[in-house]
Amino acid sequence: MAENFIDYVKIYMRSGKGGSGSAHFHRAKGNPKGGPDGGNGGRGGHIILKGNSHLWTLLHLKYRKHIFADNGKSGEENQRTGSDGKDEILEVPLGTIARDADTGEILCEITQDEQKQILLQGGRGGLGNVNFKSSTNRAPQYAQPGEPAIERAVILELKVLADVGLVGFPNAGKSTLLSVISAAKPEIADYPFTTITPNLGVVKYYDYQSFVVADIPGIIEGASEGKGLGHRFLRHIERNAVLLFLIPADSQDIMAEYKILVNEIKKFNPEMLLKERVLAISKCELLSDKERKKIETKLKKLNPIFISSLAGINIKELKDVLWNAINQSYESGDSAVH
Repeated sequence: MAENFIDYVKIYMRSGKGGSGSAHFHRAKGNPKGGPDGGNGGRGGHIILKGNSHLWTLLHLKYRKHIFADNGKSGEENQRTGSDGKDEILEVPLGTIARDADTGEILCEITQDEQKQILLQGGRGGLGNVNFKSSTNRAPQYAQPGEPAIERAVILELKVLADVGLVGFPNAGKSTLLSVISAAKPEIADYPFTTITPNLGVVKYYDYQSFVVADIPGIIEGASEGKGLGHRFLRHIERNAVLLFLIPADSQDIMAEYKILVNEIKKFNPEMLLKERVLAISKCELLSDKERKKIETKLKKLNPIFISSLAGINIKELKDVLWNAINQSYESGDSAVH
């Protein structure tokens, strides 16, 4: 289903232009030279983004390369206002950011269900000649044109919304851990890049509380420059409150792996290192007491937690650590615990 996970689309968009005001004069039997009665033009259609919590991908917009809203209609006689152009409402997943494709400027972001944001404003309708009548100009011959449309190429970019982002090399056991702590059923196999789309899992906690964990494709050295699956997926952990680094116990050098992961994140976006971090050593059932003690001593400053998804070791304790980290971040205004 990887081909169905679309998190980036570029669309050329144009709002509707405003309708022209009317320069009409009233004409009737017995009154061949009535006064101005031209109505105003209608507003051009907006292009609007709307949050939809049931959407997880931008797939439905993948083939919509051009999106144009309707123009407003011109004003009419008897001071009738032209009808407004129909708005184009694009429903998007929560976590969608809209950028100007040329400048990279963020135009808006959608983070809540049913949230609406005007992306491109429709042009205002022009005023009809009746608006320009005065004591010194009783028969104005002119009316305003409508405002022009706004057009630009827009990039829609999805960043998965989750409380915890799982960070690790391919084959670190992230998908296995997600399947153990949540009801998610990601594809799991013993080869790199089994996970090629982000997987979300809701982790049940005490007293009906829960939090969301995102498993993104494995990071490799050079990912911030686009190697492997590259920064296409690094952005999915930008919104997470907590980063859970997962490194297997049978790694040749746990500290070296941790530093590579941190460095890739730093190069991609240094601000991400301000997030709460948790280091978990997976597959701890492979370690002898002596080996575990050695790792604990070497990684003392990082305060790692040793877990095993297959043997169920310290899974409950890991949930406690993550819950506390999430709430610590939440108290500083960075998280959204469910």
